[in-house]
Formats: sequence, structure tokens, C-alpha cells
Amino acid sequence: MKYFIRTYGCQMNERDSEALGAALEKAGFIPGTEEDSDLLLFNTCSVRDAAERKAKGKIGYIRKLKQKNPNLIIGVTGCMAQRLGEELLQELPHLDFVLGTGQMQRLVPLVQEIAADRKRRVETEPSAEVLESMGGHDSNPSWHGQIAITRGCNRFCSYCIVPYVRGREISRTKDSIIAEAKELVAKGVKEIMLLGQNVAAYGLNGDTRPPADGHSPFAELLEEMNEIPGLLRIRFTSPYVSYFNDRLIAALKNCSKVCHNVHLPLQSGSDRILKAMNRQYTAESYLAKVAEIRAAIPEVTFSTDVIVGFPGEEESDFLMTREIMNKVGFEQAFVFKYSPRPGAKSALLADSVPDPVKEERNQILLDDLKERIGRKLASLKGETVEVLLEGVSARNAARWSGRTSTSFVVHFEPDEKCAVGTLRKVQITQVNAVSLFGKLLAE
Repeated sequence: MKYFIRTYGCQMNERDSEALGAALEKAGFIPGTEEDSDLLLFNTCSVRDAAERKAKGKIGYIRKLKQKNPNLIIGVTGCMAQRLGEELLQELPHLDFVLGTGQMQRLVPLVQEIAADRKRRVETEPSAEVLESMGGHDSNPSWHGQIAITRGCNRFCSYCIVPYVRGREISRTKDSIIAEAKELVAKGVKEIMLLGQNVAAYGLNGDTRPPADGHSPFAELLEEMNEIPGLLRIRFTSPYVSYFNDRLIAALKNCSKVCHNVHLPLQSGSDRILKAMNRQYTAESYLAKVAEIRAAIPEVTFSTDVIVGFPGEEESDFLMTREIMNKVGFEQAFVFKYSPRPGAKSALLADSVPDPVKEERNQILLDDLKERIGRKLASLKGETVEVLLEGVSARNAARWSGRTSTSFVVHFEPDEKCAVGTLRKVQITQVNAVSLFGKLLAE
């Protein structure tokens, strides 16, 4: 049988889809296309309404394929599946199964059961078994791999439904993560991204309090991964700022393979809005943590997530957000216009900021970001940087691209020694508003 998986949403979903595909192939399935497969699986997102509407629209369109092939099995998994459950079967009569986020390890037997009896199914019960059962990877991975080290979240931000659709926070064992990392490196992976809703809460066993100074199981994991032979770089996303203690900062500073780019979600620069969001820090404490990280690692770069137009956000609140973004100097930012999500606490609040105002504020922050990036890139001209080679540039086949530890992409003309997944030095010779260009230095 052939299978095809369409993925929506975040890196966690991408990682889950990779593991689901590996499980299917282990059971004898082979990859196919949307048109010729016997199993179509949609791994969905529920963070924003637009993501759900996009997935539902695509699944609705697929009914034409089912009319041509009545034996086709169509399933939905991911956050939308967990949130809506039985409702999806009622809304989409050509759908065969709904598989929740806690039951993904059940995909193969579930599909086999449906192929035998053609009965529709919904499985959305929570299960900790999924955590250690989703470690499969592509048989021939690229230079970059991802490992999910936690699932779920305990933060309960008022705008977010992740704790409700992915469950409470649970962590994998360190031994299983290290074993998976070594397996990836043995297959040629050179860079590993560690994933978790609050990755810095790894190993805290569900404790909802940030760790005390001097204690960070996540830092211990980074230190052990840093010793894996053949692994060149380690990245991670996303840590909650309150969990970024002195122990973790020391690990970032001292582990040579841990990249010096930190994704540190801000969401708002207004203490009043942060409180309404149930973000348990203040603008002042956020800036203090950034300063602490930067003091230890001067070359560090920061990226962030920001929401504009949260219920009750006034112009003064927005200006505070704009000020703190420029003060930190984020080199990358994902700016989202607020939209209420059913089940999240903020959905009970009036969506008081008009859409045109959200759009205007969104664009202002993006324009600021563009200006900051231009200044930062210009400051790098003449510098020599180390990049991990990623291969031929997507925009120019005559050039290759590589990424610095601080997550800047550099384009350059290759030499005969260039190999994907190796580290090389490049001198920056030219910059434009969004890109770096350089000369590859001889080894």
C-alpha cells in the first residue's frame, strides 16, 4: 500500500509526520502521491482558525478521490483532530478516522483494522505511550534532524489551546534521546534540533514552577549531546523565558556545538497584556534575562513570537511591544494578528481590536524588523564566519548556502571540497537588505 501525509503547522507536527511515515514504512507501506496513494493522512494544526479552515477545505476536496477509489482510507491526526474529534466525522462523511495527538502510535494497527472492516473510528484518549513511541526517522535523513524531547505544555497561556490538544507536559528519558541522536548521527545527520512546547522545562516531571538557579535537566541533556562524536551542531526551540536560568545559560556558553541563536517568545511588551495572556513574566524581567544571556554570549542572536491586537490592547500597549522589540534587537520575529481560538480562555474576551488596526500594527513591527536586519547584516561585512554547508542555493544554482551558529544564511561560490553537512569559513564580502554573500576560504 502507498501512503501520503500532508502536514500543517509547527515543527512538532513536521516531526510527528516524519515519525508516522517511518512507522508506516516499517509496516510495509511505501511513499506515494496524493493521487495514487491508498492512505491519505492529514496532520493538522489548531493554533489559528485559518490553519483549521485550510485543512478542512483540503480534506473536503479529497472526497473526489474517494469517489474514484472507494477503498481509499482518509485520516486526520494532529491538534485539530484532538480538538474536534467526532465532530470531524460528522462534518466530513468521506473521512475514515480521527486520531488524536495522544494516540499517534496507533496509526498502523488502526489503518489495518479499517482496511479489514471499513468501520470509521475516533481515537482521542490521552496516552503517555506516544512519547517514547514516536522516535522513527526517514531511512535516509539529510544533514539536519529533529528530535521531540517533550510533549504537551503546562503554561496555559490564555490565547493558546496547546495544553488542551497536546496534553500536559511530559518528558522523554535522557537515554532514549541520546540513543536517537546517535542513531541519526550514524545515518549522516550533522545538526539536530530539539523540540518541545517549552523545551527548557525538559526533565522537570510536570513541575509547573521554573527551575531554581543551578538546576536544569535540559542543560544536562545539552551537555551530554555535546559529547556525541560526529554531531556538529545542536539547536532547540522554544524555551519559556522564566526557565532560562544560570545553569542553562552556562551550558549555552560552554557547549561548543550548541548554536548561539535563541528563540525566546515575547508575545507582548506590555505588563498589562502579558498578565491577561497569563505569561508569567514582566517586560523588565524579560529584558533582564536577555541582558544576562548576552553578557555571557556577546554574539548571541534572538528571535521571537509576538501577538498584536490581543483583546484590550491599546496603542500604548502596542508601543511598549515595539519599544522592547527594538531594544532587544531581534534578528527574526514571527508576528501574528490575534484571533480567538475556541477552548482558549481569551476566547471569552471581546475581540476588541479592529482588523485594520491589527494589520497596521503587524506591518509596523515587520517594517521595524526589516530595518533592524538590514543594519545587522551591514555590520557583518568584512567578518569571517563559520557556516554549516546546506547545499546548492535555492535561488542560484551557481552558489551554495550555509548557516552560521547565529542563524544567518550566507551564499557563496563553492569549491571542489564543498560537502553538505561540513563546517567551512566564509568571509562576508557583500550584503543586501536580506542576504549575506561571501568568499569561501581555503581549508
